[in-house]
Amino acid sequence: MCEITILSGKGGTGKTSVTAALAQIAGNAVFSDCDVDASDLHLLLTPEIKEEHEFAGGRKAWINPAKCISCGICQDACRFDAIHKINGHAFYVNPFQCEGCRLCERICPASAITSSEPMNNRWFVSETRFGTMVHARMAPGEENSGKLVTAVREKARELAEDSGYDYIINDGPPGIGCPVIASLTGVNKVLMVIEPTKSGLHDMERLSELTRKFGIRTYALINKADLHPGLTASVSNRLKELEISCLGEIPFDENFVKAMVSGQTILEYVPDSASSLIIREAWNALVMDVN
Repeated sequence: MCEITILSGKGGTGKTSVTAALAQIAGNAVFSDCDVDASDLHLLLTPEIKEEHEFAGGRKAWINPAKCISCGICQDACRFDAIHKINGHAFYVNPFQCEGCRLCERICPASAITSSEPMNNRWFVSETRFGTMVHARMAPGEENSGKLVTAVREKARELAEDSGYDYIINDGPPGIGCPVIASLTGVNKVLMVIEPTKSGLHDMERLSELTRKFGIRTYALINKADLHPGLTASVSNRLKELEISCLGEIPFDENFVKAMVSGQTILEYVPDSASSLIIREAWNALVMDVN
């Protein structure tokens, strides 16, 4: 079984459109949306939810006003300024500022503070027209996105192993933060989707450094390649220096947006377009390379 994560340095590069197209081509795969903070793969794959599970967010403190003696020790000790005084004497914890360190809970002389893990996040197992999909939804302001990505990937791997699938395809989060690292550990290959911009070149450098540290075979697709031929050449040359295979250069194509609006992949919307052909060729090269 081969697990592939699709990454980009930022949102809007076309990563999810490419992931959905690869999910269609693969046929024998489980796919997961690891971009749990801003998941959107479901917009293209229109999943029918079969299972729904709760997932704990970050721990939050709470002050029982009936026990609080308004001493202010917790407010003075809080390094995140999450504890505030209301109505001149009572204290409360702002859940959006609380980091869940539990210091206030430990030092409160009246034992008025407790903490808990809100179960506001959800993850799902769904069926799509291309196969099984594991995805998630985080509530606004919730934490633990890296752990949620791990939970999504573990379920996708379990399903793939039980059903004998050959591939797991992950739509990874943008950037290089904790959720990205959670979407990388243990995968076989990474496909970067890059825009020919200065920030795209910078993002590619950071991503390639990250995947190199993990020792993961990395490939690239340059999207909107004809918007700036000079920067496309710079990205291409840098990829060669880094010994990263560029599997194709997709031209700017308004059909990506039209396909997304219609809830289809680019291969469904315009199967014979240059973009669709390049993505098919990229998939073949990606799965044929056994190095």
